[in-house]
Amino acid sequence: MRILLVNWQDRENPQAGGAEILLHEVFGRLAGGGHEVTLLCGGWPGCVPRTRLDGMDVHRVGTRHSFPFLARRYYRAHLAAWRHDVLVEDINKVPLHTPRWGASRVVAHVPHLFGGTAFQEAPWPLAAAVWLAERPLARAYRGVPFQAISESTADDLAARGIPRESVRVIYPGIDADAYTPDASRRAPAPMFAYLGRLKRYKGVDIVLRAFAAVRHPDARLEIAGAGDHRAALERLAGELALGGRVRFLGRISEAEKLDLLRRAWALALASPKEGWGITNLEAAACGTPVVASDSPGIRESVRDGETGFLVPHGDPAAMAARMDALAADPALVARLGAAGVPFARAFSWERAARETEAHLDAVVAAPPTR
Repeated sequence: MRILLVNWQDRENPQAGGAEILLHEVFGRLAGGGHEVTLLCGGWPGCVPRTRLDGMDVHRVGTRHSFPFLARRYYRAHLAAWRHDVLVEDINKVPLHTPRWGASRVVAHVPHLFGGTAFQEAPWPLAAAVWLAERPLARAYRGVPFQAISESTADDLAARGIPRESVRVIYPGIDADAYTPDASRRAPAPMFAYLGRLKRYKGVDIVLRAFAAVRHPDARLEIAGAGDHRAALERLAGELALGGRVRFLGRISEAEKLDLLRRAWALALASPKEGWGITNLEAAACGTPVVASDSPGIRESVRDGETGFLVPHGDPAAMAARMDALAADPALVARLGAAGVPFARAFSWERAARETEAHLDAVVAAPPTR
């Protein structure tokens, strides 16, 4: 197949996150399997406009802010004549309405939709613009097949008017060869970890408040990640008198990430909504339980009572109670961690790539809709 992939960023972009990792893991494998994959995305100041990444031909246009205004024009001028078999739009920010671009076949790939969570992060005018941009999805993408990364995202799409039978759920994967257990690395005293962006909507403040209520005197919390909410979180840690019990690690390397997941007694996540929860699976693959909000997306990457615990979102006391239970019982940590390893290993990037290939094959084999 000749596949045109449209996403706001590629994995080398300084603003890249989980959505970009997912796309490169899946479509890089498709490119390696003989498919011709072109990626149209935004750039950043000083980047090269054309490059090859993971076997894909990458076209960078504008920046994070100007890409949605330039993408369609660039497509018409430089890519439309290539007559790709299918255009895959990754809708992880404001939709680009690619069904109007004139491609014969379009597939909408959706990691998650912001919905009301946009108001927890962005200023009101920007949040309102994002919220409004997602409202006409059913109309703008009428007749377009969708691919979602979780049942929660598929249900969200259905609630917005997308026919549920038009949505194919394909779970992301993890690198199970890289993320493996090592019980010898477990911290001698209870240590909890947060790993992710330090953004307001991620609910890291809930993790801090929960940890402040943990009774074990030797318990520690390590927070890894960068973001514009770090200063506020550090102030909150001070207000909670957590002192040296909390460490902010900043952005960490892959090796440091693996070490953190192996050392932790549990990973904590309190986001109100996620597309899926790859970090939860990476922790599970390392034999580390997860304590997380029972939120859309997250609840599919944690088996409550088996690989970790799900608690009501926004309830620090409930999260603290589960942390206390783990801190008091190393055998419980070991039992939940052991169950997490085979659960996590069932989610591979190879499987995700095969299922994506089969889905796109079916779309290409069907008569064009436009």
